[in-house]
Amino acid sequence: MTDLTEKDQRPAFVPGQPDMWAFVLFETLVFTGYFGFYLFYRTRSPELFLHSQAHLDLRTGVFNTLVLLLSSWSVARCVQSARAGARRAALRDVCITAAFAAVFLVFKLLEWASLVRTGNGFDSNDFFTYYFFLTGIHFVHLMIGFVVLGVIVYRLRSASWQSQESQVLVETCATYWHTVDFLWVLIFALLYVVR
Repeated sequence: MTDLTEKDQRPAFVPGQPDMWAFVLFETLVFTGYFGFYLFYRTRSPELFLHSQAHLDLRTGVFNTLVLLLSSWSVARCVQSARAGARRAALRDVCITAAFAAVFLVFKLLEWASLVRTGNGFDSNDFFTYYFFLTGIHFVHLMIGFVVLGVIVYRLRSASWQSQESQVLVETCATYWHTVDFLWVLIFALLYVVR
């Protein structure tokens, strides 16, 4: 029988604070309700939803999805860099995350403007009501995400940036960011892909 090293004896580690995981669960449940209503109304008017869905630009949706997936990758690198004590790399990675988020927001605003110009607004029909509601709620979450990224930058620039408390805060903020990205993947699948 081999001896366990000190590393192997540590309890399993879940990144971030438990309160954030409760928030993630709550948000997932709320969005599950939204998705359920969307699917219910979709089954009642499949032709309307298919016709309306054809007005969305799948390429823009795919591009935005890739951009947010890259932002999840860069925020994960930020966490790794912070754990390794590489402040400069962590700051670089959080700035890259913010840049990806800004690209997403610009393309989302351009997409909304294009839809409204062609007469597809919030009150056009049930599909566009859900489209603007779901993407709008996600937009708000992403704007809050900029504040979260700002908290990471603030913490990494503080004198106590290598403390356990700072690491937990960085990981908690990254957990929020991953949640926002995960919700977008579900929204993208429902609104752009499912036919």
